[in-house]
Amino acid sequence: MHSFGYRANALLTFAVTILALMCTIGSLSDNLNTPSPSAQIEILNINWFQKQPHGNDEVSLTLNITADLQSLFTWNTKQLFIFVAAEYETPKNALNQVSLWDAIIPAKEFAKFSIHTSNKYRFIDQGHSLRGKEFNLTLHWHVMPKTGKMFANKIVMSGYRLPEDYR
Repeated sequence: MHSFGYRANALLTFAVTILALMCTIGSLSDNLNTPSPSAQIEILNINWFQKQPHGNDEVSLTLNITADLQSLFTWNTKQLFIFVAAEYETPKNALNQVSLWDAIIPAKEFAKFSIHTSNKYRFIDQGHSLRGKEFNLTLHWHVMPKTGKMFANKIVMSGYRLPEDYR
């Protein structure tokens, strides 16, 4: 007959194999979800736009962020990490990204929201190249699952422009 240790090892190996198989199937089932998130960001006010003493441009904005991200939640979603970034080009860099605001959405019932806020993080550019600059506001999200790989996507909203003069 087999020893107790051999039987316990066989049982544990079988249980771990079944658990890994269930996690894999569960993770792959998320691929069947076709999310359709929507978002809109409106700049309500440019609070101030100034040149700092050492020469960098800085902007403070008041934003209205409205989003419906409920379709990103499945049974396997632990939480969403979302952030709004200003994206623009300069002569030195093809893409500059400045994070303006972020949040963690822990559950589906909080994934449909409208928030009126100022930028949480400083919108600063090295030099004085923000005057009259066209930029996009992009809502990025990262879906953090309970099991499986994390995925990310974004919605880009274009057509924003900073003023020509400092305020």
